[in-house]
Amino acid sequence: MPQITVDYSDNLADGFDRPAFARDLHSAVVEIAAAKPPACKTRFRRTEDPVVGPDTEGHALVHVHIALLPGRTDETKSRLTETTLDLLRQYVKPADGQMLHASAEIRDLDPSYRKFEGE
Repeated sequence: MPQITVDYSDNLADGFDRPAFARDLHSAVVEIAAAKPPACKTRFRRTEDPVVGPDTEGHALVHVHIALLPGRTDETKSRLTETTLDLLRQYVKPADGQMLHASAEIRDLDPSYRKFEGE
C-alpha cells in the first residue's frame, strides 16, 4: 500500500519525467495520506494509439490510479488527487500541438487485498 498505476500514451514517452514524478508523488502520498515511504509502489504502463472522440491524432493521455488501504477521508483523497494533477502538470510535457488529457483517481483497496514481500 499504496498501489499506484500510471497509464500514459506512448507519444509522451520522451516528455514525461517518470522517475521524478514517482519520487514526488510518493512524498505527497506520505505527507497527505500518511503512507510509509517504503510502502509506495508505482508502475508505469505505456499505452498505444490514444483516441479522443473522433480524433486519432493530436492527443496525449495520462491517468493515475492510486489505491489506498481504507480509512482516508474524502477530503484527504481529494487533496491527493489535486496534488497528483499538479505533479502531472509539472512533469508531463506533451509534444508541440498535442492536447494533454490528464486525470487521477483515488480508491480504497478491496478488503481482500494481501501482499507478499520476500525472496
